[in-house]
Amino acid sequence: MLHKETIAIIKSTVPVLEVHGTEITSVFYTRLFDNHPELLNIFNHANQRQGRQQTALANAVYAAAAHIDRLEEIVPVVKQIGEKHRALGILPEHYPIVGTTLLAAMKEVLGDAATPEILNAWADAYQVIADAFISVEAEMYEKAARVPGGWSGFRRFVIDRKVTESPLITSFYLVPEDGGEIASYEPGQYITLRVKPEGDSYSHLRHYSLSTAPGKPYYRITVKREDGVNGEGAGVVSTWLHRQAEEGTVVEVSAPAGSFTLNSDSELPLVLISGGVGLTPLVSMLETALTKQPSRPVVYIHAAKCGSQHAMRDHIEQLTVQHPQLRSYVIYESPEQEDQCHKTGYIDLELLQETTDPGSDFYFCGPVPFMRAVYSHLKAMGVPADRAHYEFFGPAGTIEQ
Repeated sequence: MLHKETIAIIKSTVPVLEVHGTEITSVFYTRLFDNHPELLNIFNHANQRQGRQQTALANAVYAAAAHIDRLEEIVPVVKQIGEKHRALGILPEHYPIVGTTLLAAMKEVLGDAATPEILNAWADAYQVIADAFISVEAEMYEKAARVPGGWSGFRRFVIDRKVTESPLITSFYLVPEDGGEIASYEPGQYITLRVKPEGDSYSHLRHYSLSTAPGKPYYRITVKREDGVNGEGAGVVSTWLHRQAEEGTVVEVSAPAGSFTLNSDSELPLVLISGGVGLTPLVSMLETALTKQPSRPVVYIHAAKCGSQHAMRDHIEQLTVQHPQLRSYVIYESPEQEDQCHKTGYIDLELLQETTDPGSDFYFCGPVPFMRAVYSHLKAMGVPADRAHYEFFGPAGTIEQ
């Protein structure tokens, strides 16, 4: 437990973190990789370049400071981040490195304002927060290893099949190289791939949602090839999977993880809303709900650029025909001449009001602007926050517009 004086000091720094948080975390990452380049084998380089990781860390530090006297309120966030840490292989010995570097970054950015009193208070607070993460993650590591078919660390899988879903999206079917059993998972969870493309100095890790219902002898991920636009570099792992990886290629995989999962105990109507490749966790949820809860009404709404970029369209149409409890809708931003869809443009409040019941459980995933728009519409419909479930691909962002 922290002393009252320490808590008071930490909370007094909240306004400073609101102003300088991202600057502090930017310096933090520069120092971290200068002093520990081996950690570049864990962190996503693209998120570093785009500033997403810095922003996510700044938000996490701010939240910890603001809730330092009631850390139990951020337990869901700790668990969500802990899931990603376990999937990436973050270990207890990494935490002292992070703590030392974070304090040094605070001192560099804040200068004399970062008094010894403030830095000592933050050192104490960081240790409490780190201990919470280490404890949560230890349980996650143990659980991942002890379930049937589970394992610790990374396991070698073979790409058994590659199936083109659209010009930019391909599904990869992965089976364990050792021929053993694989762990089941909750619909909505992801696996983490570790690959080292030829000629690259570092390994690269990426989370990919499992895009089919559990219970099969393989894992399926459905990956969009990120070619890089507007000055942004191409996705290292996604382009490698599409262009270099073949059937028979071996990849390293950590056990399924993630807290964005379908509540199969709920009897409320279910609404799934996806944008682009954000459909991947929702298709897993959809298949599961249709099989396990055949009487539960389901609405599936998908938005894509156009028909040629709409992955798994035939599969969803087939499910809609086979399951009378399912209604599905398609929205194309810029439909091509032969495209058929329910609406042109974007998912808006009017469409959601016409097609969904505000008393439903809502799950949505897609590009950040898409999710912010959907969240805003759901708020306007009076949907409570605890029934609006969403997942950011990559570092957590801010859902409010």
